[in-house]
Amino acid sequence: MSSPAINLFFTLFSFLCFSIFFSSLALSQTKTPATVQTLNVPAAEIKVVNPKLPPRSLSLTSSKRYEGSSDLVHLRYHMGPVLSSSPINIYVIWYGRWSRPHKALIRDFLNSISDAKAPSPSVAEWWQTASLYTDQTGANVSRSVLIAGEYSDAKYSHGQHLTRLSIQEVIASAARSASFPVDHKNGMYLVLTSHDVTMQDFCRAVCGFHYFTFPSMVGYTMPYAWVGQSGKQCPEVCAYPFALPGYMGHGGPGELRPPNGETGVDGMVSVIGHELAEVVSNPLINAWYAGEDPTAPTEIGDLCEGLYGTGGGGGYIGQVMQDREGKTFNMNGKGGRKFLVQWIWNPNLKACAGPNSVD
Repeated sequence: MSSPAINLFFTLFSFLCFSIFFSSLALSQTKTPATVQTLNVPAAEIKVVNPKLPPRSLSLTSSKRYEGSSDLVHLRYHMGPVLSSSPINIYVIWYGRWSRPHKALIRDFLNSISDAKAPSPSVAEWWQTASLYTDQTGANVSRSVLIAGEYSDAKYSHGQHLTRLSIQEVIASAARSASFPVDHKNGMYLVLTSHDVTMQDFCRAVCGFHYFTFPSMVGYTMPYAWVGQSGKQCPEVCAYPFALPGYMGHGGPGELRPPNGETGVDGMVSVIGHELAEVVSNPLINAWYAGEDPTAPTEIGDLCEGLYGTGGGGGYIGQVMQDREGKTFNMNGKGGRKFLVQWIWNPNLKACAGPNSVD
């Protein structure tokens, strides 16, 4: 349940803890020229790049995949529900001051999840991996996602510093003010805090998290996710690879241009994707996760943290795309939008997977 894009140190550490299933750590600071391929599009306006791909000769296993394939990852089903009813209703709570363009960017990502018209590789194709997860009846996570309601709390009704407990108060206030329905079966809250709101453990241990509401505080149990806008607080931690930690100034992947020109919000989109995939596959923390401790589960986003394309692993984001302006993305979305979203764990392949895979 830990958030994606926490700094590179935690990424490497988590990979090592799970039996080093990422099979391509860079063992030196030697720079490898980027691999470039041209897609079959008019005028070669988009190119495929793999920034500083580690050489295969340094692979620690015989796997042909760099991107986290492993028979040692024991992702198990713990008999709890998944969000299988269609559509999955997302109730968005905008906490703090949000600009219209930033809201529009996030809405476009959420609406892209169910947009089958977007060209491949698409956000909708990425979500197909999340839809592979089932409950004990065999019902799959729904492929349909809908923004069912929104509420803006621009007055910071619970202050500008929140905790994991006070976020429940934010949800309770929003649910009452917006008259959100009690949507136990297929609903979830998505709490998004603006750049000037701090959160317990934000930038230090998490960029986002998910859990479920307490009846004693909200009145009922319903899953929720929180994600913070890191643009002013810690973009090098939570908006990686659009901003880089200082210690990566030599030898690490170069800073990449965000697809929509918004370092903080473009980085936030990937964190939102990470948390949504985990909410739908583990809404009450008793469904799909690895490890034996439900208070600290390793979920389908955690297993692929920092991976965005083929060849990823060991701090390398993998093969992604760049448009003619040099903006980096790996998925297409609604209305021509482009996004860079981390991959998630595919239970059939036993590997991290995404729609831009070339394996």
